[in-house]
Amino acid sequence: MKLFVSEGNPHCLKAVAALEVTGVKCDVQYVSHEERVVPYLNRPALPALLLPSGVHLFSTNAICRYLFEVNGQEPSSLCNQWLEWEATDLQPTVLQALHLAVLQGKGAEASKLLQAPLSYLEQSLSKGKTPYLTGEAVSVADVVVWAALYPFMSDSSLALGEWKCVKTWFDRGALMHSFQSAAQKVLQGKGLQGMKSYMQRQPAPQSSQSRETAPCNSSPAECAQAEESERAVSEEEMEAAALTWSKGLTSGPSPHQRQHPVLPQEGKRNVLVTSALPYVNNVPHLGNIIGCVLSADVFCRYGRVRGWNLLFVCGTDEYGTATENKAREEGLTPQQICDKYHAVHSSIYQWFQIDFDFFGRTTTEKQTEIAQDIFWRLHKHGFLVEDTVEQLRCENCQRFLADRFVEGTCPYCSYPEARGDQCDKCGRLINAVELREPQCKVCRQTPVIRSSKHLFLDLPKLETQLENWLDKSTGAGDWTANAKQITRSWLRDGLKPRCITRDLKWGTPVPHADFKDKVFYVWFDAPIGYLSITANYTDEWEKWWKNPNQVELYNFMAKDNVPFHSVVFPCSLLGAQDNYTLVNHLVATEYLNYEDTKFSKSRGVGVFGDMAKDTGIPSDVWRFYLLYVRPEGQDSAFSWADMATKNNSELLNNLGNFINRAGMFVTKFFEGCVPQMELLQEDKKLLAVVGWELQQYIQLMDKVKIRDALKHILNISRHGNQYIQVNEPWKRIKGGDADRQRAGTVTGVSVNVACLLSVMLFPYMPTVSQTIRDQLNAPQSVVSSALQGGGTFACALRAGHRIGTVSPLFQKLETDQIEALKKRFGGQQKTTATAANAQAAAVPAPSAAAATATAEAATANQVDPERAKQLTQAVAEQGEKVRALKAQKAAKDVVTAEVAKLLDLKKQLALAEGKSPEPAPQKGKKK
Repeated sequence: MKLFVSEGNPHCLKAVAALEVTGVKCDVQYVSHEERVVPYLNRPALPALLLPSGVHLFSTNAICRYLFEVNGQEPSSLCNQWLEWEATDLQPTVLQALHLAVLQGKGAEASKLLQAPLSYLEQSLSKGKTPYLTGEAVSVADVVVWAALYPFMSDSSLALGEWKCVKTWFDRGALMHSFQSAAQKVLQGKGLQGMKSYMQRQPAPQSSQSRETAPCNSSPAECAQAEESERAVSEEEMEAAALTWSKGLTSGPSPHQRQHPVLPQEGKRNVLVTSALPYVNNVPHLGNIIGCVLSADVFCRYGRVRGWNLLFVCGTDEYGTATENKAREEGLTPQQICDKYHAVHSSIYQWFQIDFDFFGRTTTEKQTEIAQDIFWRLHKHGFLVEDTVEQLRCENCQRFLADRFVEGTCPYCSYPEARGDQCDKCGRLINAVELREPQCKVCRQTPVIRSSKHLFLDLPKLETQLENWLDKSTGAGDWTANAKQITRSWLRDGLKPRCITRDLKWGTPVPHADFKDKVFYVWFDAPIGYLSITANYTDEWEKWWKNPNQVELYNFMAKDNVPFHSVVFPCSLLGAQDNYTLVNHLVATEYLNYEDTKFSKSRGVGVFGDMAKDTGIPSDVWRFYLLYVRPEGQDSAFSWADMATKNNSELLNNLGNFINRAGMFVTKFFEGCVPQMELLQEDKKLLAVVGWELQQYIQLMDKVKIRDALKHILNISRHGNQYIQVNEPWKRIKGGDADRQRAGTVTGVSVNVACLLSVMLFPYMPTVSQTIRDQLNAPQSVVSSALQGGGTFACALRAGHRIGTVSPLFQKLETDQIEALKKRFGGQQKTTATAANAQAAAVPAPSAAAATATAEAATANQVDPERAKQLTQAVAEQGEKVRALKAQKAAKDVVTAEVAKLLDLKKQLALAEGKSPEPAPQKGKKK
């Protein structure tokens, strides 16, 4: 074996350290950073390990893992989890930090970036009872994580903070000769500066990150565009592509011939898809839409075109305190609220072209019947326990508070906006009574503690069953990285009994005589809605939901819903022991923000589903942009300016330009009929390249990499534009017979590429897809045949085929139009910025503010409406600033200082409103 490395390359440090620790016999050759040692790659890839078989490994973690395996050390499941975390979370952050520290000299900013992964590592190490990450001995996980952090942990000039457990673990590794030797060999004792030469040759941080964590607002094509645009095409590939092309279309199942009810079929791939049930009382914003229903819709449209036997169900989640409160606000009954907002949701999803097989609701008899059956089965099998619990009760509202209606300071990490069931910052489960300074979210009063008897799902008793099932499901299925990590974090702390009843009126009644005045807790009840909604669609619902051997279940959601779908709901079904279908593929997105803040209906910030159609922008364009910035690996943001750029560059100038030119050439030069085509090598090369892009698209879509797959559509239209530009059919048509023939071939090939694009676009932009096929008069069979198997690019529009009328597909979004929309959906932020800033400037420091508050309290506690109005604006502004800092994972001291300012503003607001400023409760905006 031979290991190729370069000095100053941080990735090579891992490989050399693994070699030193394992002692595997291997030659090491130092090469320049630009050396291309892997013959079939057109870019440098270091480190690279040449195996005796002649095969090259050039994934750093794969090399490290291989060296340990050769040494007889198979990685454990825990070890693999750490390697995955390092690759998807730690490494992208480290690369950004290296760019800041090494090339820009911004060590302080680099340190801030590293706080989040260091915090995670600290928590994990503090809970473990072993000296290393996975046990008593150094594993490949220790090597990889230690080497990733070495440049920063070994630099005393960087203020990384007091991470006691991390430092102990790191120092333990630093004392080992093998680690010391590796660091000396690769970095020559120069630390961060030893990496300067390497870092200067690297692209910007976002392009050096893995796709999972690449910033979601960057072009999907940018991450691998350079590599793929230079991809070499062999003669064999060209000839194979030409042969496939010449065979023409093959028949396949039509995606439009659905017969309801859709039921599982023998010999078919039976796919059941759910998207998280939206709360009925909330109008969904763009983040809700991309996180659940739109992502699921794209996958379902794709699956149907692939010929899968697929059922897509969703519906509104209608029970719980939130609905009761909304009804009270609007002077309606809870059922009237549900009826009203169910219609709102249905209308929004129809406009966004979400193609459900059935969109139902949870306030049905089927919901009661199925939920109560599962309850009795759990009771029968001994998985329910009774306990008397202390709950928070708001005396002002005269009721017990549901978890989502109480907030306070987390008892574990002191996050000031923790919910009554879970802290969004540290992820720990919380009992509401454990919160410090709790507050009723409805009236902002401090609740009191009262006792009440409840039923609990005995999760500890089900933990072994759950873990066995999770090992199989996550191993065989396509679970997103965040879904795996969130689930593991719950299991790592050990499961605790979970309360499944609540002291409410609006909900599924508990059928037990001792609990007749209670209802099921929404997170026991709501996921059962998938089953009851299917039961309202077909009486044969059990063929889907009690058929795990024939049915594949996909769940789509945002990351905050993961634990309830990966732990709580599966435990309910496992405990019921009724052969239920459990999730095979759990697909979770991160969060989509609005510009540089969060969506807020009350403040008019952001685009909500019922507003999008009033912008004049077609729903297909909304779908395209939301999918373009889909937060697959990390949070992303909707941006009006970016939406305009992507519309004008990707849709108008790239995709639309190519399809329109191809069609117009047929109309203008060949009287509307596809000309004869005589393929040259250049044409065959395009066929091969397009065929390869199609195969990549299918592989990614099969794995639910929806955003990554989109780039291959755009790549194809780029290849097509370049092909037209190089061959200039508009000039050749004026030449002799050979030139006219060449113009015909280029036009015929191009219009067939456009036809293929219409099929690939169907899951993303269904109306545009149909419009293209109508303009080209494309045969229906093209939809089903192109995406069969691994992908087939065949000649769909033969010579002599007459196309329809061609017209532009997209319109330019003008700057003034976008500015007007940005202003319209910016809420009060822009208009009140001056007033808020002036008020903020007048706010004294916390200590001085306290004195001011005391002075104002002494002035007869008079109400000052004008000052209250100004302070309300200032509180909103400061609250957004705090939330933005938290979202950016800013340093704790920075966040603490800004939180202190926020609390002080709230005290002043209380005084201006004639209220007592003490105690100073935390006001949250979490939904």
